[in-house]
Amino acid sequence: MTLSLEPKIRDIDATTLKQWLDSQKVLLVDVREPAEYAGEHIPGAQLMALSGFDPAKLPQEGSKKLVLHCQSGRRSSRAAQLVIEAGFPEVTQLQGGLTAWKAAGYPTLINKKAPISLMRQVQIVAGSLVFIGTILGAFVSPGFLILSGFVGCGLVFAGVTDTCMMAQLLAKLPYNQVKN
Repeated sequence: MTLSLEPKIRDIDATTLKQWLDSQKVLLVDVREPAEYAGEHIPGAQLMALSGFDPAKLPQEGSKKLVLHCQSGRRSSRAAQLVIEAGFPEVTQLQGGLTAWKAAGYPTLINKKAPISLMRQVQIVAGSLVFIGTILGAFVSPGFLILSGFVGCGLVFAGVTDTCMMAQLLAKLPYNQVKN
């Protein structure tokens, strides 16, 4: 039998995370953006947004196991890969993220005064741009229809690549900059 020394990313389910949190065996890091974290997060989670993620700045708390999470698991997978690339032998992430946590019926801390989610902001801005481009194209000049087409192409690109430039830009606006 040969021991594998290759770094690995380990997935855990919400029930396992809840048990680890209850027994204080885990340091939970939320890699979503500050506005998302401010709106709702798992009790005890520390914020370290993927947009500024630096594995060297990960908090260390003795023998506690580090667990990363995000909304669905995509961003925590990216952060986990950065942790492995930084030389950590193993990293653990919550499979399904905050969505799986809530589906399992576990509590979250909710702030009703937090900014609306980035996804809703993207939908509002994209929808407004398409609407404006269509109205201007119909009543001012057909050239304005390019705006609607451009936004549509951006949405397709975001869906295919799972990278939304509009969300990244909106995340930088002052009202989305929430203090930890």
